[in-house]
Amino acid sequence: MKNRFLSNIILMGIWVALTGDFTFANYLFGFAFSFFTMRMITTGSGNAKYFKILPKVIAFVFFFLYELIKANVQVAYEVMTPHYNMSPGIVKIPLSAKTNVEITLLANMITLTPGTLSLDVSDDRKVLYVHSMYITSREKFIDSIKNGFEKRILEILR
Repeated sequence: MKNRFLSNIILMGIWVALTGDFTFANYLFGFAFSFFTMRMITTGSGNAKYFKILPKVIAFVFFFLYELIKANVQVAYEVMTPHYNMSPGIVKIPLSAKTNVEITLLANMITLTPGTLSLDVSDDRKVLYVHSMYITSREKFIDSIKNGFEKRILEILR
């Protein structure tokens, strides 16, 4: 997969150099063009994991940015208003993630989102403890983590 990504970057660089347009939009177009060109060339080879993962990675980045902006707005609103709208708590989240990489990535994504903090992982690595500023329903919070960050991380890494 690293070789395909490197090839994609090299083809993007060739595209930008040939066109002579060094704008972000041209880099983006060159990346997309090289991605689809490589996809067409390798169709039917059975070795196309890169082409399945890359769109999921891009979707995950946009999902994370959306969650990050949403959480920042929520926390900023809390800071700027005189009302106390928080309902903090610690939630025990059962993990489907098994490997150290999966658990670490999940914990980091949760911690990077304002208003939430990963506290600890159980010794058997089956539970993640998370503190949140806004817990209206434990079930909804657990569901948002399981069907949000964890689901997308596992789709990429497995």
